[in-house]
Amino acid sequence: MTIAIVGGGIAGLALALNLHRRGIDCDVYEAAPEVKELGVGITLLPHAMRELTELGLGQVIQDLGIETSKSAFFNRFGQLIYEEPRGRAGGYAHPEVAVNRGKLHVALLNAAKAQIGAGRIHTDHRCTGVSQTEDGVTVAFQSTLTGASRDAVKADLVVACDGVNSTIRSQYYPGEKVAFTGINTWRGVTWSRPILDGRTYMRIGSLHLGKDSLQAGKIVIYPIENSQDGSGRQLVNWTAERIGLDVDMNDWNKSGQLDDFLPTYAKWTFDWLDVPALIQGAERVFEYPMVDKDPIDQWTFGRVTLAGDAAHPMYPRGSNGSAQGLIDVRVLADLLAAAKDDGLAALREYEQVRGPATAKVVRTNRSTPPDYINIKVEELTGDRPFDRLEDFISQDELRKISDAYKKIAGFSLDIRP
Repeated sequence: MTIAIVGGGIAGLALALNLHRRGIDCDVYEAAPEVKELGVGITLLPHAMRELTELGLGQVIQDLGIETSKSAFFNRFGQLIYEEPRGRAGGYAHPEVAVNRGKLHVALLNAAKAQIGAGRIHTDHRCTGVSQTEDGVTVAFQSTLTGASRDAVKADLVVACDGVNSTIRSQYYPGEKVAFTGINTWRGVTWSRPILDGRTYMRIGSLHLGKDSLQAGKIVIYPIENSQDGSGRQLVNWTAERIGLDVDMNDWNKSGQLDDFLPTYAKWTFDWLDVPALIQGAERVFEYPMVDKDPIDQWTFGRVTLAGDAAHPMYPRGSNGSAQGLIDVRVLADLLAAAKDDGLAALREYEQVRGPATAKVVRTNRSTPPDYINIKVEELTGDRPFDRLEDFISQDELRKISDAYKKIAGFSLDIRP
């Protein structure tokens, strides 16, 4: 069995490593001419770290990032709403790790080159479509740099790991667009003194006030790297969200402008954190839209299937997109190994196993993500500072909201997806 993996991101490279460990031949075709340490932060939840640890990368990634000790929720006045221990501090076998996405990507790439061979990782290969017969699948490519056609590739099976704007998915779902509801995001990284204990994942504020309020903003903050210069500073990742009426969708390819979102956070200065200063301290700001796609019933089309963001693009809430993609490719590799020569049956079973599970996460990230805790509290308090939070809602009630998300997302302590 030969498999062509279209897309050399986190899911694509993890699939290659999983297949190699099961003795299945594969090649990876990545559109980027060169893989670089680009991007900002990513949080790897315990179930994501479990998958990476099984690929032999657990310690490598821990060394690159910062192990999260707790998750904390605050209102826009800087008051603590709820906190809980995370990763190993919360009783999990594996840690929760925050890391630079580019460093994670390069670690996966280096592992893939070492294990399956550098010659099987093909960059500058942008997929333009697939065609199939009873005997196999043919993948057409062009050079990303020049636009020139490249030699087509034939394989027994093709797995599309080419992201939210998947070319292969669009072939089977022509005209499909991302779902945009007016939420835009801006991301950056800033060198800062440690915030709180230097290992906390923070969610501050919410969008519950609605589209017509300047105050409706949320920011997620967590450290991803310790400085090596002895200063004790940390590289802190932040993601700011705004919702507006009749706003244009942010562009993935443009730098963000502070004037577009900083006024929302102008008064967010607390005795433990100066949010405007953190934002303004970033060397560069990136803009992204908050988008996903409606879940689809069919991922597999004969000899072609989808995985990761190509299969289930979801709101980047709950740090769960990468985890779901990593689970996808492990499940798929297991089924292909068990099926031996019947790869088509394995693809169909994979879709049946992972489709419904990820659809629940997509829908939950829209309706009741982890920061629903912030929304609930700010609704109950009328978006005002509180003296005693227990007069409005108990910690047990907030814990139930958190635990419900973990069960759906597959990282409750007693679940292995």
